[in-house]
Amino acid sequence: MTTPHEDAPGQPAPGAPVPPPPTPPGSPAPGASGWGPVPGYAQPTPPGPVPPGGYPAGAGVPPAPGQPGGYGQQPGYGQPGGYGQQPGYGQPGGYGAPGYGAPPLPPAALQPGIVPLRPLGLGEVLDGAFRAVRANPRVMFGLTVLVVTVVVALMSAVTWYLTGILAGALGDVTSTIDPDGTLGMRDQMGSVLAALLTTPFLALATTILTGLLIVSVSRSVIGQTVSMGEVVRLARGRIWSVVGFSLLVGVVWVVVVAAYAGAVAALAANEVWWAVAVVALAGGLALVLAGFWLTVRTLLVPPALMLEGGRFGPTVARAWRLTRGSFWRLLGIYLLVNIIVQIISQTIAVPAVTAAMVLFDDPMMTSFASIAVSSIAQIVALTLTTVFSAAVVALLYIDVRMRREGLDVELARAADERVA
Repeated sequence: MTTPHEDAPGQPAPGAPVPPPPTPPGSPAPGASGWGPVPGYAQPTPPGPVPPGGYPAGAGVPPAPGQPGGYGQQPGYGQPGGYGQQPGYGQPGGYGAPGYGAPPLPPAALQPGIVPLRPLGLGEVLDGAFRAVRANPRVMFGLTVLVVTVVVALMSAVTWYLTGILAGALGDVTSTIDPDGTLGMRDQMGSVLAALLTTPFLALATTILTGLLIVSVSRSVIGQTVSMGEVVRLARGRIWSVVGFSLLVGVVWVVVVAAYAGAVAALAANEVWWAVAVVALAGGLALVLAGFWLTVRTLLVPPALMLEGGRFGPTVARAWRLTRGSFWRLLGIYLLVNIIVQIISQTIAVPAVTAAMVLFDDPMMTSFASIAVSSIAQIVALTLTTVFSAAVVALLYIDVRMRREGLDVELARAADERVA
């Protein structure tokens, strides 16, 4: 004769342990890696009638019809970790073995260096420029100070020497305006002309520096630090492409400005004054707009030439195409950076020039002492502005390529290889 418990199949005897809920087909065995109750979530409810004494400890209450979380729940619905939930649904950390719970939330953007490897915002570009200096100050500041000091010292010596020569040559020109020299027109014009004659050397130096600094910034993005020798070695051969491009742009501007000035002069010679006014105003406005347009469209050419290592013509054309669709954003950042650069330059230069005028009683800034003080201020200002501008241009190039070409994936791979 059987006991009542034996007559009721599937019902446990009093005091007997309650069997675990059945394992869904295809699921790993209990106790396997990742299996088991998750803190904060109840275990799934087994199907069938409620056993006497209730469900075992840890088992959830039966859900109402249509309520999420039941055994056999449809994939993609309900709370995370449902028993038998399909992979790819629900929140991370769900119940079940790896592959049955939901995937983890996407991690934060990888940042092995000075900026995160994803499209950058304005604040991240500006902050990255300062971080580039802190990441490699020996190259960013040391190399810049070295080159700028040599160039400015040579320029100052040439300016001081040429000022006297040019002032004597301009004596006849200024005699009608300032016959007794009380206004200092001769010395002032000589100083201005001497500075204009030496400006191309400074432009050449800053162009070369920009190319060298771009290499350092590009390595800082993936967490690498390069020495001065490595920067020079990596930039060898490519830097002259940047110089050649800058000279080409300069020649174009000289031709355009000369044509504009010639047109105005020709109309003035014929005394067509209304045409002079129209051409002067409309042409001047067109020159300004064309200057901004050409500057932005060619803004990414130096970093492209330095970092891609391709042929000159195709690389310039590719950099031109990269700015397509990003013109207004690049223009806004370019204008903001130039405003910052001018504020930095004037904050350093104006107090130095004022002090030199007062201390050396030289309002025209033509004495050797005045030129020396002005040169020191120029070295400091040029160092800060060149470093900042070069870093911003390099980061804008990287940002545009991450937006359009997925460069962040390649940079992440390069960072992983570096760590490995």
